[in-house]
Amino acid sequence: MPAVLAGGLVLPIGRPAEPTRTGTSTPARLSPTQAKAPVTPPEDLMLEHGVLKRVLLVYREAIRRIDSGGQTPTEAVHAGAGIIRDFIENYHEHLEERYVFPRLFRAHQLTGTVIALLEQHQRGRVLTGRILDATGASKTLDTRSRHDLVTNLAAFIRMYEPHEAQEDTVIFPAFRDVVPAKEFLQLGEVFQDEGHRRFGTSGFAGIVNQVAEIEKTLGIHDLAQFTPQV
Repeated sequence: MPAVLAGGLVLPIGRPAEPTRTGTSTPARLSPTQAKAPVTPPEDLMLEHGVLKRVLLVYREAIRRIDSGGQTPTEAVHAGAGIIRDFIENYHEHLEERYVFPRLFRAHQLTGTVIALLEQHQRGRVLTGRILDATGASKTLDTRSRHDLVTNLAAFIRMYEPHEAQEDTVIFPAFRDVVPAKEFLQLGEVFQDEGHRRFGTSGFAGIVNQVAEIEKTLGIHDLAQFTPQV
């Protein structure tokens, strides 16, 4: 049974979910020249962190425009927050909470960090809810509402930048160390299957395309524009 701490934080100390495949078809056998290296769980999760980083850039651009007295890009922010809710919170963090964190807890590895990450997942969902509410289609933002939106966007950025950095450099390497090699590869397949089940055949690429369209509406899609003049 999971343990529940103050504030309703659930610690995944029970038996972790087993890596069972959702598909029933047998993969076609590929020749050595056709075969692709499997995507490992950390690689999959870190690619998803790339989506998170790009939405954080959308949030930063929104803050910049509001602080400079420009028009609030509510549609772009709402679309970005929708990706955070559907792809990051309901999918990516679900994978971490179901498959990654329980294995670290059972191995008594980085338990304090895992507790902090779980709490931040909960706080992030609160902030995302506020951002979605503030930028809904029928909302007109007055001065106070714009200030509150900036506060919530900034809080989300400030929390998730160190959050994902800790996961990429500490949690995921430790996860690899505590999971047997065969199970580790099986989990990579489970992650891929779950992504296709939730987001269709376009999967990760479709989500990336959605983020790219948001970036275009804000004029932050050209990587070269971020190169400093030195």
